Amino acid sequence: MARMKVTVAYDGTEFAGYQIQPSGRTVQGTIQAVLQKIHKGETVTISASGRTDAGVHAVGQVFHFDTDLQIPDEAWGKALNAMLPNDILIKKAEQVESTFHSRFSALSKEYHYKLLIRKQPDVFIRNHMFHYPYPLNVEDIKRAAKLFLGTHDFTSFSSAKSEVADKVRTIFELDAVEEGNTLVFKIRGSGFLYNMVRIIVGTLLEVGQGKRKPEEISAILEGKDRSLAGKTAPAHGLYLYQVNYEEKTE
Repeated sequence: MARMKVTVAYDGTEFAGYQIQPSGRTVQGTIQAVLQKIHKGETVTISASGRTDAGVHAVGQVFHFDTDLQIPDEAWGKALNAMLPNDILIKKAEQVESTFHSRFSALSKEYHYKLLIRKQPDVFIRNHMFHYPYPLNVEDIKRAAKLFLGTHDFTSFSSAKSEVADKVRTIFELDAVEEGNTLVFKIRGSGFLYNMVRIIVGTLLEVGQGKRKPEEISAILEGKDRSLAGKTAPAHGLYLYQVNYEEKTE
């Protein structure tokens, strides 16, 4: 029995999310259906580093599965891509130790959130960037972003629907990068709660608009109350960019 580690990218626009569910098209369900065909009808379950919501994209999602088939690493990618729809792309497949787990072996994850900052929207990227027609004070955003760094209880930045008891997480990096008319939030942490990145972004946008002061972030974290933070930014601007299984060196 071989364990395969697979890195996959997908456009989340037409998916009801990553995780398989009773109804709706999902990333997991689509990939498992292809693996079942390759395995001649045998059910193959994939385990990912984490789930993404409807509309959320991935550049470097990781999943693993076990197989009895003896297929070279490169051939796995070719076989899967030949049968998968064009909004899913297998970027790499490699055999790993049986102890590897896509979720529990991860040391950190990195998400990017992309915004188009201009008055007029762009019809061609409307599903891949959040159009934000208001001017922003990026320096205030950067000042506020620094207050998220380190280990905190992120209850205020977690959806009320979250059933996770331990809401303590560590943020290693959080920056806002201007690239022409776009603003990209880049955040890397030990792990993330349900809607955590999108709530952080929504709150930082309120700071950028002058609705909040940068230093308010500390009080929001300490308050441990979802109602203290800002709105949840839309799903379509969010990308699971990378999952790290080794310590990231600067």
